[in-house]
Amino acid sequence: MLLTIQHETRYSFDHGVSHGLQRLRLRPKSTHGQQIVDWTTELQGAQPEAEYDDQHQNHVELVSLEPGAREVVVTCKGTVRTADNSGVVGEHTGHFPLWCFLRATPLTRAGLKVRALVAGIDADRKQPLEFLHKLSEAVRAAVDYVPGTTDVKTSAEQALAAGRGVCQDQAHVFISAGRLVDIPTRYVGGYLKMDGQVEQDAGHGWAEAYVQGLGWVGFDVANAICPDERYVRVASGCDYSDAAPFTGIATGTGESRLSVHLSVDENRVGQQQQSQNGQRQSQGGPQQPGGD
Repeated sequence: MLLTIQHETRYSFDHGVSHGLQRLRLRPKSTHGQQIVDWTTELQGAQPEAEYDDQHQNHVELVSLEPGAREVVVTCKGTVRTADNSGVVGEHTGHFPLWCFLRATPLTRAGLKVRALVAGIDADRKQPLEFLHKLSEAVRAAVDYVPGTTDVKTSAEQALAAGRGVCQDQAHVFISAGRLVDIPTRYVGGYLKMDGQVEQDAGHGWAEAYVQGLGWVGFDVANAICPDERYVRVASGCDYSDAAPFTGIATGTGESRLSVHLSVDENRVGQQQQSQNGQRQSQGGPQQPGGD
């Protein structure tokens, strides 16, 4: 599937910025069954300073906020080709050891609620895929999707105790429970093409678990499925804080306001053109002469 994404994030401040640095994790990478056809990042009120891949192989853009700016706008646009691999991402890569995804973090530390959830799952833990699917069902039943009831600092235990949250909270509960039974788990942030809806309020979050023989496998608790060709992976980590699209500092701004405009749609025209080009090449051979 060919997906076109437009993502604008706008920060407005009461006072001009004295100093500010932000890490942006907004650019997908051509890995894990997806290919980046094109991608651009445009800045207003900020300027690029450096780019690098972090410990989770997320692409990070470091930007500085312009002194005196009272508005900062980050606009990302791009096209991504995706494939349906039934949620299977593949073997672990990168410099961050697999065992680190067994460690609890402040957002995923298991308490009495998470332990009780795991104890109530009727599945053979020696069959990890069966257990993980049952776990996903249990988390979805225990945490209702109710926007606006939690924030980025809400832990898995808090969301489970409240019985409500958003996709981020459901993923954190899944991650916390998985680690409790020694299954490496991680958080993934990205984009989702929703059926019948192009405009969205925010990006999407889900979880991945490491299964021997398969590697990382995705579980979207909020939608009760494994990620397919409608999903675009952007960043991953031990929890949301590792994969957050924006992290950093800004001083002297006073009160700030945030607005997000996001659209994710299927690029049917581009997909059809590429399909036609492929047919012409298969019928007429290479378009450029080859050589030895």
